[in-house]
Amino acid sequence: MAPSRLARLPRWISHWLGYRAEPVKPLNTYLVAVWSFITAFCGLSVVQAIFNYSDYFNERNVPGIIASYGASAVLVFGAIESPLAQPRALVFGHFFSALTGVCVTKLFSLMSDQERFESLRWLAASLSTAIAIVVMQLTGTTHPPAGATALLPATNDEIWNLSWYYLPIVLLSSALLLVCALLLNNVQRRYPVFWIAPQPPAAPVQPLKPAVPAEADSLDEGKSERSAV
Repeated sequence: MAPSRLARLPRWISHWLGYRAEPVKPLNTYLVAVWSFITAFCGLSVVQAIFNYSDYFNERNVPGIIASYGASAVLVFGAIESPLAQPRALVFGHFFSALTGVCVTKLFSLMSDQERFESLRWLAASLSTAIAIVVMQLTGTTHPPAGATALLPATNDEIWNLSWYYLPIVLLSSALLLVCALLLNNVQRRYPVFWIAPQPPAAPVQPLKPAVPAEADSLDEGKSERSAV
């Protein structure tokens, strides 16, 4: 197995990026539950505090939190070893889904009849999530909560009114949740398990052939000589 690039960094940095030189000792169920509660509460509170109490975001009518990040918290704070909870899936899964949702809904909004558009928003929502699932599968960024991120532009007027500004809001929300996960999960656990892709398993070691004693070699030679005679 190739050594992780994080191993080159000082330990006080690599530790908070999920690198461990030795396997992490698993915690008992109750301790995992306590940490899941603390980290999820703190992570979601940070995201909501920034969006709720910032004049910059309030002036642009940005919601306090995008609902799909509540589901993301379950993964990045409660199921931190799942491939679906790793940074690549969290950040790009939400972004690709948001982009898909906005693009599909804007295409539907091009209808000349506004009433017709409103009556077909349910179809835009279904199509957005279906396409987002395929995009995440093809890019290796599957993150189940991101399905709701794709759905929201078609179903939620507050999100729809953000238009393209929805994309940087999603990126910022993912980044904030990721930073909180790195700082809080690594106190006594390990996150992430990988950043881009899991490391391939080590190649199997071929068993060594048992050495033949010298006495056995001489006996074999004697047998071959007698058989030749």
